[in-house]
Amino acid sequence: MDKLQYSIKKRTTKIELPAELGFGRLFTDHFFEMDYSPEKGWHNPIIRHIENLSIHPGSMFIHYGQAIFEGLKAFKSADGRVTIFRPKAHFQRLNNSAKRICIPQVDEDFLLHALTELVSIESDWIPTNPGESLYIRPVIYGMDSSLGVKPSASYKLFILLSPVGAYYPEGFKPIKILVQDDYVRAVRKGLGECKTPANYAASLLAATEAKAKGFTQVLWLDGVEQKYLEEVGTMNIFVEFKNEIATPKLNGSILPGVTRRSVIQLLKDKGLNVTERAISIDEVVSAYKDGTLVSLFGTGTAAVISPVGWLTYKNLEMVINNGEPSKIAQELFDQLNSLHTLKVEDKYEWVVQVNKEEVEI
Repeated sequence: MDKLQYSIKKRTTKIELPAELGFGRLFTDHFFEMDYSPEKGWHNPIIRHIENLSIHPGSMFIHYGQAIFEGLKAFKSADGRVTIFRPKAHFQRLNNSAKRICIPQVDEDFLLHALTELVSIESDWIPTNPGESLYIRPVIYGMDSSLGVKPSASYKLFILLSPVGAYYPEGFKPIKILVQDDYVRAVRKGLGECKTPANYAASLLAATEAKAKGFTQVLWLDGVEQKYLEEVGTMNIFVEFKNEIATPKLNGSILPGVTRRSVIQLLKDKGLNVTERAISIDEVVSAYKDGTLVSLFGTGTAAVISPVGWLTYKNLEMVINNGEPSKIAQELFDQLNSLHTLKVEDKYEWVVQVNKEEVEI
């Protein structure tokens, strides 16, 4: 692996973040990029000033979708420490996606080094208001200019940084979810477990139709029997029954969320009965009708914890927990946010601290 290079342009003006950040609309001054070729492997790693990429119109990823990405976050604590939440787990998932899409594996330790350097350089961009963070978007795509369905031989990897607020306009307030049974997002043994653009393209029509009806997102059912809960388009789902908190078992068509994995661990450490299993929509409806359905909430990097206040399936609108966040959802939201910014001890070693002195320019 080549040594990490730098091409930094120092700002002449102070960074002024807008009061309303939104999500993914603003980008920092610098990004990381690296190339791959069969002859050199991954090479030419550099942190440089952000600019448009030069892409040939025949680039294979445009035509055949050979691309993957990740999403993780950096934070700044009250005393100024900069942290990244579970970057190693995200890079492991990036390589899992790469394997499924025939993209060469990336050295996870080197990628972590490059990321901490980049975040350190751009640390002044990290917002500090509650619910805000620095969103991190690694991307890999096939670069070959060739019209023919096959894996590309050359690749580009880059990492973008974006100061963000809450993903959903509602913030932590409960959202409205439509159970989707008109379309299929993914099937087992397909691409559902990979973070690839194709999965998100498959969700757009259903999400657009749901939004037009006043819903925030859709809850997908399995692609074969159309009866088992899978995930919401932007997060995994948890169902709190009277004596159990269940989440759909990973089956190859569900994205293995890093926040999902973290929440499972936190719930177990609370001594709660948490299970990973098949959950049918009929079971959820039945539990709602007999009073044993306590709450639903989503988990994901972007939203962290998102309570579901209303769930609609066919003609039945279910008001969950009187449209309020459940006690456990609030506890998880507070606990994760406290871990992000080191307000509590990180006994899990999930948080990577960024050392200002690491950068050598």
